[in-house]
Amino acid sequence: MATDMSEAIRQLIQDRGMSEELIYRTIENTLLAAYKRKFGTSENAIVRFSDDREVSIYAKKKIVDGVYDPVAEIDLEEARDLNPDAEIGDELLIEVDPRDFDRVSVQSAKQTAHQSIREIQKDSLFSEYKDKVGEIIIGYYQRERNGTIYVDLGKMEGILPKKYQSPREIYHVNDRIKALITEVNKTSAGLQIVLSRTHTDFVRAIFELEVPEVYDKTVEIHKIVREPGYRTKLAVYSNREDVDPVGACVGLKGVRILAVIKELEGEKIDILKYDPDPRRFIKNALSPAEVRDVIILDEVKHQALAVVNESQFSLAIGKQGLNVRLANRLVDWNIDVKTDAQFEEMDIAAESRRAVSELFGDGDSYTEEISRISELPGVDSAAAKALFDNNIDFIEDFLAMSDEELAGISSISAEQLETLRKLIEEYVEIVEEEDDEYEEYEEPSQEDSEEDEEYKCPECDTVITVEMTACPNCGIGLSFEYED
Repeated sequence: MATDMSEAIRQLIQDRGMSEELIYRTIENTLLAAYKRKFGTSENAIVRFSDDREVSIYAKKKIVDGVYDPVAEIDLEEARDLNPDAEIGDELLIEVDPRDFDRVSVQSAKQTAHQSIREIQKDSLFSEYKDKVGEIIIGYYQRERNGTIYVDLGKMEGILPKKYQSPREIYHVNDRIKALITEVNKTSAGLQIVLSRTHTDFVRAIFELEVPEVYDKTVEIHKIVREPGYRTKLAVYSNREDVDPVGACVGLKGVRILAVIKELEGEKIDILKYDPDPRRFIKNALSPAEVRDVIILDEVKHQALAVVNESQFSLAIGKQGLNVRLANRLVDWNIDVKTDAQFEEMDIAAESRRAVSELFGDGDSYTEEISRISELPGVDSAAAKALFDNNIDFIEDFLAMSDEELAGISSISAEQLETLRKLIEEYVEIVEEEDDEYEEYEEPSQEDSEEDEEYKCPECDTVITVEMTACPNCGIGLSFEYED
């Protein structure tokens, strides 16, 4: 074929990013399509590539004595002109000159080639970018249409929809844009790459870039909640005791967190320590406000009360309730923030009775309600669970056990047991039975009972006596029975 075929293949590999194998397959399909258009079939056509990327197409013909199908057969004499050793029944490969194809066949082949290359390129790019979902990519502002920004990513064009843009950010032509790849879709128009700067995973990816401890999983992000353009809260924890998770994310003199804030165009970021204890976690989540106490109102429904000083109330709530709203989402609890004065005015006969008991140690107002270990104010949830797993749910069951039996529970420490005893002593009134001498009780005789007890007719409430066989008022029959 043409001597520049090798150069054309090289350019396809370099410019389109296609693999050599896919290009060969495309060229083969193109030539077979042209052959079929010219001769009506491609079953006997064979395409071969040389080591130097030259391509040839052959027609495989059977040697016969008398040709009936010139596409698939060749006469013996003609075959011997090509190969003197040819015999009837043999098959011969005869090279076909592409210039023999007519214009319609060539045009059909070109269309097939272009379509194949587009599909191959689309599949190749789809596979490449599909693996990058959740990763950061850098592009440049190209144009804007109906609020959607089109971003030049090099090989492809990405879109940054209006809903995925931070309200703080304004872009101009050729501005550098760093965004998260959230979706890669195939469409009839080509490949669609959807970008986002508002996704919580965008913040996560930025921290992985700026904080080596987050990247290598020494510090892990438990959860991120965000109001794009305004505030973000991160709960982090460390897998090593000698690494402070919050300090690692902030960096020396705040250099790391400042880099993240700069990327987010000045958005406020609260980094706090994750704690499995919901009380401590809620305290941390309401930062930068200082919470004096947290009371669990309903553990099943995840309702809690945070008590703060008057000076900290507006800080805990945040502008338009943003801080407490983000804290709710972060800890997955419904947090009600109250000042000390507001808390004291609450109806202690309702849901906050336990809160009062826990906060002020007012055991008398709640003592009669406590029967289970898990209901004790301030009880260690891990210790309560350990006892529950050993069939010790009620306080009386705990008190009935000896020190040796309690010490035999491996999942609870001696310190936890001692703390539990102090809680029971503080909040539970233990009533012991007294061994008083009882006065001798003499069961009254039937006669005494009859004299002291008054009977009434079950029908009309008229006073009757045991001697009567019928009610003097309504006449209903009467019968008296005595139980032993």
